[in-house]
Order: sequence, then structure tokens, then C-alpha cells
Amino acid sequence: MPKFPRESAASRKGAAVLRQVVDDSEAHEADHDEELDSEAVAAGEAATINKHGVEVTESLLAAEELEQAAQKTLESSRETDGKPQFPALSAKQMAGGKSQSRRVPVPPHRLTPLRESWLKIFTPIVQHMHLQIRMNTRTRHVELRTSENTEDPGALQRSADFVKAFCLGFSVDDAIALLRLDNLYLDTFEVTDVKRLAGDHLARAIGRIAGKAGKTKFTIENATKTRIVLADSKIHILGEYQNIRMARNALANLIMGSPPGKVYGKLHTVAARVNERY
Repeated sequence: MPKFPRESAASRKGAAVLRQVVDDSEAHEADHDEELDSEAVAAGEAATINKHGVEVTESLLAAEELEQAAQKTLESSRETDGKPQFPALSAKQMAGGKSQSRRVPVPPHRLTPLRESWLKIFTPIVQHMHLQIRMNTRTRHVELRTSENTEDPGALQRSADFVKAFCLGFSVDDAIALLRLDNLYLDTFEVTDVKRLAGDHLARAIGRIAGKAGKTKFTIENATKTRIVLADSKIHILGEYQNIRMARNALANLIMGSPPGKVYGKLHTVAARVNERY
């Protein structure tokens, strides 16, 4: 076997020193690489944070600009008391620029009273409601139409109710309240809607409602603050909703056969409760 020369102590020591230097250089390079990686990661995170910050700042600026524009618009449309101010729409604008019309039929027995009271009906509708009105003698209808001067959107319907109330038998002084007040209504029903009657039984029921010389009807009108018209077997009531209900209950009791004295007592009790409530 070949024999190799034995290493001296000096050569072994030099080799150990060399290995130590190599290990130190490798460890230093590893640490340097880790520092570079951490710096790169930190730089990337900073760049991401900076990018998001720029985006957030831009969105905040856009929101602030929109809010300022809305505030300016709101301030420009405000009055001195702080409430929004919007221009009122006329009746013609609400109808899309078109004229609206109503036709009210006139029964034959109301043609003469209508002719005699035409000036009283014509004046408030034209001067106060700013509507156009005419009587069509061929079709026997009162025709109403909006004009350019009509401001109230409900003027046409209220005027039609006014003419309809007159045609049903109410006087002009009573029916004109429909133009002045908003909480008045018309209600119509027949005696046979409450109880099926015919012949003399129907006539007696109508007589109980009217009373002697109209006393019963006037009493119900004064107690309920309504106006009642008896047209054969039909009954028309003009007044507020609650008052119409009280008058209708009283008339129904009379049709069913209750004596007038008992109806008066109930009516005064209910009217007193309503007056205390309101």
C-alpha cells in the first residue's frame, strides 16, 4: 500500500483557519441576502400602502366635491326660513299640458231652476275656480273644462260636485259650500236599500222621514249639520263624513219603523258626544 506523508501541526492549523474564513463568508452572504429580501418586501408593502392611500384620497376628494355641489344646489333652492322652495304646478301642467273636462247630466225637472240660477252658478266657477263652463242644450249636460288660468288641480272636480249637488236638488247657497270647503261630500241611497218596501209601506216610510211639514227632516239636519234632499225614494245627504254617517243612521232607524222621539233622543246623544270630542 502506498504511504502518504503525515500532515504537520502547522498545515492542520492553516486548514482549520481557512475553513473558518469560508464559513464566515458564507454566513455573511446569507445575512446580506436576508436583509435584501426584507428590504424588498418592506418596499413593496410601502408601495402598496402608498397606492391604496392615493386611491382612498382620490375617492374622498370626489365624495367631498359631490357633497359640496349638492350643498350648493340645496342652498340655492332654500328660502329664508330654511325650507326647500319648489314652483307649484298648475292644473294644466299636472295633466301633461292637456285640458281636462267634466260633463254633469241635468235631469228634466232641474232645467228650469238651472236656467233661473245660472248666473249664481256661472259666477263662482269662472271668477274663483278659473274654469270654463257652458250648458249644452242638445245633450242636456253642463260641461266644465280647465283653462290656462286654472291653478288649483282640484277645482274641476269640486266644481263638478257643485253642479251635481244643484242638479240633485240642493239650493245654490248650500251647494256652493263644496267650492269653499274641502271636507264636504255627497251621499245618495234609496229607501229600499235599507228595507224592501213597496206601495203604501214605502209612502209611509218616506212620510216618517219628512215628518209633518218637514219637521223631522229639519231636526235631523240641524242636529247633524247636514243638508238632506228627499227625491221620491232616493235620499241625498250633503255634509262632512262623520255627520253624513250620523244622519244616515237616523234615517235608517226611521225607515225601519222607530218612532221619531226615540230617534231624536239617540241623535242628540251621539251629536253631544261628537261635539265633546271635537
